[in-house]
Amino acid sequence: MDKQIIFEDDHIRVIFLKGSSDTLVVSFGDLISRAKGMSINAEKSLIKYQYNVIGIMPKQKTWFPKSSMLAMQQQIQPILQQFKQIVGYGGSMGGYAAIKYSNLLNMQKIVAFVPQYSIDPDVVQDRRYAEFFDASIHQNMQIQPDEVDPAREYIIVYDPYYAEDKEHFLKIQPLLPKMHVIHLPFTGHEALSVLASSELLNDFVEKPFDITYFYRRVREVKKQSKFYYRHVLDALLHRHHHALLKILENNDLQLDERYFDATIKQKLVQQLFKLKQGTEQNLHKLGALPHFVQHAEALTPNVRTAQQQFVVFNLVSLKLESYAADIIAGNHQYLLPLKVQPNTLVELDLNNDRYLLTMNDRGIHKLIPVGEPLPLDQSPLVFKQYADFCSVSYKQLTLCCGAEGLSHFIENNADEQTKLYCC
Repeated sequence: MDKQIIFEDDHIRVIFLKGSSDTLVVSFGDLISRAKGMSINAEKSLIKYQYNVIGIMPKQKTWFPKSSMLAMQQQIQPILQQFKQIVGYGGSMGGYAAIKYSNLLNMQKIVAFVPQYSIDPDVVQDRRYAEFFDASIHQNMQIQPDEVDPAREYIIVYDPYYAEDKEHFLKIQPLLPKMHVIHLPFTGHEALSVLASSELLNDFVEKPFDITYFYRRVREVKKQSKFYYRHVLDALLHRHHHALLKILENNDLQLDERYFDATIKQKLVQQLFKLKQGTEQNLHKLGALPHFVQHAEALTPNVRTAQQQFVVFNLVSLKLESYAADIIAGNHQYLLPLKVQPNTLVELDLNNDRYLLTMNDRGIHKLIPVGEPLPLDQSPLVFKQYADFCSVSYKQLTLCCGAEGLSHFIENNADEQTKLYCC
């Protein structure tokens, strides 16, 4: 399809993609999908349906300054005048622009995902984007009453439980009392990623708004989205423990090992173990591939925390954690009790071989076979015995075991959560 740059300044690059449909889609980029060559936000989906597209791509993190948009509007007016149906589309910074410039670009329908009202720190409490506010180009940048028209059709998609985005929605709402709203709970600021679908984008552009139809389509799309499950699991894990199992049972997930960040992955694996469902299949679905597997018989745990749990080394997450004895027994191939003697280095028995448990300053653990040299950045952990309790130390830091079974190292070695007990 034919593409050409039809306007450009220091802040935006505007590209016209000629199609064969009767509809013109004005697609706004965001912080991630900024100007790069001739690329346009949601380009593949828009090409699939042969739309004519004006792609307004930000070159900087400047929230489409009004001076640039006014200059652009004068330049592209001949193209705008060719179409009776103009639809604006964008997310976050792009959603803000789609709403703010709906009058300027004469858009009949505007589809905005998690839009901002402003990034001016004097106007909103949200500080996610405050560093990008520039008073010299952002005077009165909030969406103004004379920039929108209730006669136009506005569709906003956002997560009502995500406080930062909800603040912007509540400030936009009085300006557009008749707008259509689609709630997308437990997705945070990732609504556009969760609902990335050519068919759904086409529905938003072409179909008259019917709340029942769109909620059904949104449910269909989000259930196929890996992004959706990442946010749902993180939000529900501590309140609805069995939600993880239901998602794993009802979906054939095969996630990449980099899909979850280390913190979320550790919590998910820990929850599986607590539910005694740490099967190889479930771990693979989460992309949580074990680094080691214990094939020998289960070892008896003997280092207890103040919460009456036992300290183990998790061979999946490679972290020190604590669990009840029955959970350790049920997952002994992945949960390895510490082998300790008073005032010595911490060791592990893994498949009848002995390893030193070491750590570096970034909190990364390694198992080093006893007798082999240590890597230069790794130091062994030390098990210390005092008159009334024990502890595990790394340099000047002490292991702190929380009630949820997660642990970290702190400077205070007198904290109750640092006290361990040998059985």
